[in-house]
Parts: sequence; structure tokens; C-alpha cells
Amino acid sequence: MIKINKEPRYFTDPDEMADYIVQKTGKEIAFGTQLALGKPNNIVNALFRKAKNDPGIKLKIMTALSLETPVSSSELEHRMLGPIIERIWGGYVPLEYAAAARTGNLPPNVEVSEFFCKAGAFMGNDYMQQNYISTNYTFAARDVIAQGANVVGALIGKKEVSGNTKISLGCNGDTTIDLIDLLRKKERETRMNSCVVAEVNSTLPFMYGDALGDPSMFDAVLENPSIETRLFSIPREAVSTVDYMIGLNSSALIQDDGTIQIGIGSLGDAVATALIARQNRNSAYIDILERSGVLENSAQIIEKWGATGVFEKGLYGSTEMFVDGLLQLYKNGIMKRRCYDNIHIQKLVNDGIGENGAVTPSLLCGLVQNGAIGKMLSTDDFDMLVEYGIFKKGLTFESGHITTDSGCYEADLENPENFKKIAENCLGNKLEKGVWIHAGFYAGPQDFYDTIRDMSEEERMQINMTSVLNVNQLYSNNRYSSSELRVLQRKNSRFINTGLMVTLLGAVVSDGLENGKVISGVGGQYNFVSMAHALDDARGIIMIRSTRGEGRNIASNIVFNYGHTTIPRHLRDVVVTEYGIADIRSKSDSEIIQALLNIADSRFQETLLSQAKKARKVPAGYIIPERFRNNTPEKLEKIIAPSRNAGLFPAFPFGTDFTEEEIVLGKSLREFKANAKENRLSTAGGIIGSWFSAPPSGAGRYLERLKLDRPKSMREKLMQKVVVNALQLSGAI
Repeated sequence: MIKINKEPRYFTDPDEMADYIVQKTGKEIAFGTQLALGKPNNIVNALFRKAKNDPGIKLKIMTALSLETPVSSSELEHRMLGPIIERIWGGYVPLEYAAAARTGNLPPNVEVSEFFCKAGAFMGNDYMQQNYISTNYTFAARDVIAQGANVVGALIGKKEVSGNTKISLGCNGDTTIDLIDLLRKKERETRMNSCVVAEVNSTLPFMYGDALGDPSMFDAVLENPSIETRLFSIPREAVSTVDYMIGLNSSALIQDDGTIQIGIGSLGDAVATALIARQNRNSAYIDILERSGVLENSAQIIEKWGATGVFEKGLYGSTEMFVDGLLQLYKNGIMKRRCYDNIHIQKLVNDGIGENGAVTPSLLCGLVQNGAIGKMLSTDDFDMLVEYGIFKKGLTFESGHITTDSGCYEADLENPENFKKIAENCLGNKLEKGVWIHAGFYAGPQDFYDTIRDMSEEERMQINMTSVLNVNQLYSNNRYSSSELRVLQRKNSRFINTGLMVTLLGAVVSDGLENGKVISGVGGQYNFVSMAHALDDARGIIMIRSTRGEGRNIASNIVFNYGHTTIPRHLRDVVVTEYGIADIRSKSDSEIIQALLNIADSRFQETLLSQAKKARKVPAGYIIPERFRNNTPEKLEKIIAPSRNAGLFPAFPFGTDFTEEEIVLGKSLREFKANAKENRLSTAGGIIGSWFSAPPSGAGRYLERLKLDRPKSMREKLMQKVVVNALQLSGAI
């Protein structure tokens, strides 16, 4: 980071901070701020209010993933969500601009643009659709500056480190570091008035790595514990049978001594759970893979690119998002491969010297041979060896000699006798500064933050929160590391992402619809797919649920063609559904179609095959092999049932913030709503038919949770009957 030799101005009042920003930059403010957790909510709210009250101010907010608590659309939803919102998000300072943008109440002098949004959140919002900025994650900082940003704001941690005040961009090093640099560069070149501001949050886990910096990088800092926002919690989703089968299939493609990237949500949790089962209950893990047929049907790709054994050497993470699933893998001893931001050490570790942090004479010898240090040690050589734990602490170096408690040795590594003495008396016990993950940002459930916060300083230093330019790409040698080092670190990479649809020719749809509607955003998906092709030993895995919808509205997510593409067909690689693995890299069109048909839901296979034949992309006489013609949800339930009976694959593998009653109610009401759309008359009949009956005894605790156990009006009685019918329909009572 660029360091400015000055101390920032400190504020305790966000409105005074907003006044300062206007005074420093003028009344045209283009505010660039971080995605998700990293927003300085109090600062941006104060600026938004100031703009609302002063039409002369022109405020543009550029960001992504503006997190909001759920909003009720009915009284029944309010009864369900009210206690949940208070329990999970009580104390969160809501983003006022986000609510205004969602409800269409932005003032005419305020503009909001996002480059990634919560999936489906703005499908019906014309304003947000029109102001969406499509960009790869690695270009986000560049594009925010190109949009005229003159103010950058971030949420930070602050503490004393070795006697000096330090700040941490830990939850969002992804674009903050580069955005500040680009803004300072533009400031110098154009002499424009700009401002870099931050908001301290004492509950934010203080992270190290590239996210560590000095307060002097900011012009102004807001610090007031009494107004700090609670960190936004993202509750874990339930993991379905479909999700688990996709996660299991994907997990068989991950090799020991490799690199992993996964995302947030139920599919990411499914992959993590499958890997934990592979590590801790390997025989049961292999059993379900055998029963599903994936070990037989995908034997070739699993043998060459995957594995099913336990992790002896472990995995390392290189990911834009540090998610709860990766933390769970760490807690289960899987994320134990360490990488080093020193190319010479990394080369040796990759060659098996210094594995598991072992400091040996071979490691010291290897550093001499690969040119990392001289045969006659210099002061810089000595300092590097101490820094990485190769030499133990407490040694001194002066005039070409190393002094220890037991003696003084000439720093000559070419002399065999001298080398032996140094190896016996100077070597440390374990390599230091190794990290098990490089990540751009983090967000998750509350206990995710608690776990990281409760780690020791040493443990948190093994997590390098860094720029997205470091984790999402290989090319360019920047301040973080060289391309060569990144290639060495990312050995055996498996970049696992989620798509919505895949065409029979291998193009992937992940972020939008063919009518131009944006569902979420490209984010870093293209970056990771591109890296998978650039690295010789990497694969890019796209997980896709084979169908969407229910009942009469069910549709295939494997389609013949589609009018929008996120990942073009020439970058196809591996597609995984609940029914298997399709290895489509380097394959012909006919081979791709056949592979994808094999992992499609059987209710749609013949229609898809007919479309392919009509387009003459497969031979007219081609028939889908019999072993792939029973791809049904019922088959999946039979496959997973024995594993569930053995205690594997629960709905919430890593716990949940919801009570048992809330989980049952949520599932029942969703199913009731879907059924009511298709069967309005029978749904109404069920409610009317139960009108004069007392609620079943089993419904008591659920009705009590919604305060409908003793209805006081006809409206409440109607809601009670809806809930009872929903519970009966789902089989809960």
C-alpha cells in the first residue's frame, strides 16, 4: 500500500465526517466502497442523509453486495421473521441507500451502481438493472475509478502491533488496497480533490497479511464504539440431497497436496462436508460414491485428476472469498498445506523439502543451490533465514559470523565442517510465515466471525487477506507476488464455482438471463475458469443443479442453447450435477453433448437429445446408455438414505442459527406456497374443511412460535389454518 506520511483526522460523529468529506472534495461525490461486510455503514449513511437534505449535493455510490436483513411481505412472514431478525441481526446498522434503492425511493441527486448483487434481489428493480456495472472482479477497482470515484471508504480493524498503531482491511482487502492506490495515483496526476476514509469496528476480526497497514493511508477515520454496527451475519442454508450429491461428486476431483476454491451457500457447504467425510469417515465416503455409480462412470477423470483417499499433505486455499466451509475444512485438519511468499522456499517445499514446515539441513542446502542465499551469508541472507524460522531466534550476525549461546560460527556454507556446525546449532524448529489460505474478503454466520476472532495472533497470521489481483489471476507481477510464485503456490488447483445453466455445447450461464436481466454478477467466476486453463495441473469445476422449479414448473438447467453466456464454450472444463461428472475440456461437440446428457435429469434427456439430433450435432442413431437413464430424484434419495442413517449429511452440517420449529415452519410454508400456486382450489378446500376443527396437538409448538395458538381475530384464525395445513402437507405433523 502507498503510505502517506501523515496522521488521519479522527471523528466520533459520522455527520461531522460527512461534512469533512464535502468540504474536502466538493459537492460532487463519487463514493467507492467495498462489497459485502467491508462497508463503513455509518459514514455512507451520513453522506446519504446529507445528500437527501441538500439537493445541491450529487452523490454516486459504487459498490457490490449491499447486505440487507430480510423484509416481510405479509403478516405471517412478519411473525416468522421478526424474532429471527432480532436474534441474528439485532444491532446491525442498515444501509439507508440500499433500502431506498430497493423500494424506488432514491432522491434524484443520489445514484447507486453495483457490480454484484444478492442473487435475484433486483430482478424486478428497473433502476438497479439499468445501473448495474458488469465487470470481472479483478477489474472492479479500475472500473470504479473510471466511473469517477473521488472518495473511497472501508470498514477497518485497529490495534497496537509491536508498539505501533496498525489498521487491518481484513474483511475486504480484495479491492480496497488497489482502489486506494489508484485513487492516490489519480489524485497526483490530476490534482483532483479526493478523500480516503475508514470506520473502525472493534468486533471485526483483526487480520494480517497484505491487509495490514498504517492509519496514515486514510485522510479521516470514524471511531466510536457506541455506534458500531454489528457484523452482518449470513445464516447457513440447509443442504439438500441434490446439493450433497453435487458436493460428493465434486469432492472426488480434489487431490491431496492441492489447492481449493469454493464459494458460499449450500453447495459450498456440501463440498466441504463431503471432504470432511472423506477425511474422517473414508470408508463410508467411498461407499456412497460406489453406490451412486460415480466411481465407475467417472473412473477416468477421477483416476487422472481426482482422488478419494484421506488428506495426508492437505490442501491450501486460494479464493476470493474466505467462507465458512473453508474454515470447517481447517478445523478438521484438511487445510494443512502451507504456502510461502518467498519463491525460493516455495520451490523447495513443492519439491518435498520443508514439507509440513520441517527445517532440515537439506532446506538450508537447497536455498544455497537455488540462489536464495549466498554460500557466504550476508546480513540480508541471515535476516531472511531468521524471518522464516530457518534460523532460530536469538542468534546474532556480525562481520560474517553467527553467534549462538553455544558458540560463534563463520557464516560460510561452502565449507562442509562449518555447514555441519551451523546445521547443528543454528537451525530453527519449524518454518514460519506459512499461510494456509490467501483470500480477498470474508463473510459468514456469526460463529464464523467468533471463531476467527478467538484465534491466537499466530493462528490468524496464517490467513493472508490480500487483493483480488493476488488470488483471482496469475498474470502480471505486482506488489503481492510474481506470476511464477503464484503458479508454484496453486499446484493441483480445483476452482469450484456455481452456475445456473449449461448449454449442450458447454457454455455456462451464471449471472443473468437472455432478456438482459441481471441475477447477480460475474464476480470472479471468469477469472478462476481462466486460471484453470492457464495452470497445467488445474481444473475448473462448475456445479449446476440439473433442474429448477417444482411440479408443473420444473425445468432442466441443462439446455440445448441459451441467449446469454457467462463462461463461453471454448473455456468449458468440468460440469458437475447431482447425477455425475462431465469432463468436457478438449472434447468435440458431439462428445460434450453426450457427456452432459449423461448427467441430466432423465425427464429431460430425450427432449435434449432430440434437439441435438435436429441440429445434427450428434449421430442420428445415438442412444443414451442405459446406466444413465435413471437419473431421478427418487434414485438419489435411495442412494443417500444409508449414509444419513449412519449420521452423515444432515440438513445443517455446520449448525444453524434457526430453531427446530423455525426450520420446520420455513420448509412447510415454502412447500405450501408452491403447492398453492399449482392447486389453488384444493388448497382453499383444505383450509375451509379444517375451519371448525381444533388444531392437531402436534401443531401446538409451531403455532405458539408464531403467536397463533390462540387466534384473536378471523385474520389470525385464517393464518392458523394456513400454518396447520402447511405442516400437514409437509408431513411435519
